[in-house]
Amino acid sequence: MFCPYPSLFDKRLGAKGEPVSSTLAAARRVSTAPRWRPARAKLWRRAVRGAWAGLAAIVILHCSALADDLARDSDYDYEAPTPGSYLLPVIKPAADGDVIDAGGKPVRLRELTRGRITVLSFIYTRCAAAKACPHATGVLNQLHRLSQEDPSLAKELRLVSMSFDPAHDTPERMASYSTWARGRTNAAEWHFVTSRSQTELKPILEAYGQAVSRKSNAYDPTGPLNHTLRVFLIDFEGRVRNIYSSGTLDSRLVLADVKTLRAEGARGATNASSPIFRPAR
Repeated sequence: MFCPYPSLFDKRLGAKGEPVSSTLAAARRVSTAPRWRPARAKLWRRAVRGAWAGLAAIVILHCSALADDLARDSDYDYEAPTPGSYLLPVIKPAADGDVIDAGGKPVRLRELTRGRITVLSFIYTRCAAAKACPHATGVLNQLHRLSQEDPSLAKELRLVSMSFDPAHDTPERMASYSTWARGRTNAAEWHFVTSRSQTELKPILEAYGQAVSRKSNAYDPTGPLNHTLRVFLIDFEGRVRNIYSSGTLDSRLVLADVKTLRAEGARGATNASSPIFRPAR
């Protein structure tokens, strides 16, 4: 399942888990190939990386093609709330830390979580699990496309995709991964960042409660890391106001929350003590 359009993705996946594309089929063939042939190990690793990257791109672009049709469906079967009709509580301050942008420039994370409404997603580029990183990046991609048509939204919104796989997701890799986003004009800021090492990454993940671990099968076709999906909505002042999971990361809800924070900022509101909106399941 993907974006708020799981049925379309599932038709490609099939009820018995048939491959979405030849890239996933290739990854599965590679992952089960004999590992006692040292001369072919490097080729296997390259094939698996290519399959992961290819599948992730297919899923993300599949979602982006639907960006203008944010409709309810079987997975998100509720009407999105009217922006500004509710308040979002302050959950906690958005944590700081040392990161590197796609150009290799050192940046403090707080520079990317203050002054605008920020949607921060933790990802890794090798992930090909439909309801994980590709889903998160697809939702951000929808917001990015929508911001092209709304100059005020583009001015007040910031998107951040941060990798928790620094050994593989170098600045060069993040730049390559974000080519489609960087090619857009008049859209909201979208930063793709990573870190220098696990040492610098660890306190950031702990502060945001982002769990990550390695899978026993490093050649798993959906990617080598286990993780929970967590996407954070952060207000102008750098405060976390909502945390989305795989079950609540609906583009319509995120957009309504963003617009609610925009209305709050316009009113100069300081009272954010009302319960968070939770859609009926």
